[in-house]
Amino acid sequence: MSRKLAESTVRKLREELEDERARLLHIIEVHRKELEESLESEAASERIPDPSTGEGGTLAFEYEMERQLDATSLSQVQRIEHALERMEDGTYGLCESCGAPIPIDRLRALPHSTLCVACASKRR
Repeated sequence: MSRKLAESTVRKLREELEDERARLLHIIEVHRKELEESLESEAASERIPDPSTGEGGTLAFEYEMERQLDATSLSQVQRIEHALERMEDGTYGLCESCGAPIPIDRLRALPHSTLCVACASKRR
């Protein structure tokens, strides 16, 4: 039931995955540097807003949002790296759950997919 993906297809999907990984890692690095700079700045050390005030609550909310975005980005990077590993070991394009081929349209839309549509819908 397995099928071999064309090498040109795998190469194109690998490029997309590597580009997306680089983009996400750049975003994460920028967020981390901005956070470090804000925490180290004199203004931040001299005047840390009280979280019970509007300004403090807003800053806390923004910080938490940035943290969640970074966590989501890191999770996405891990999925991308897993897909790249599967390309290396020859299992890319096959469902990790049932072993069926993942439709090429799904891989084009979500190149980091490791499950066919049926198995992915069962996990939701």
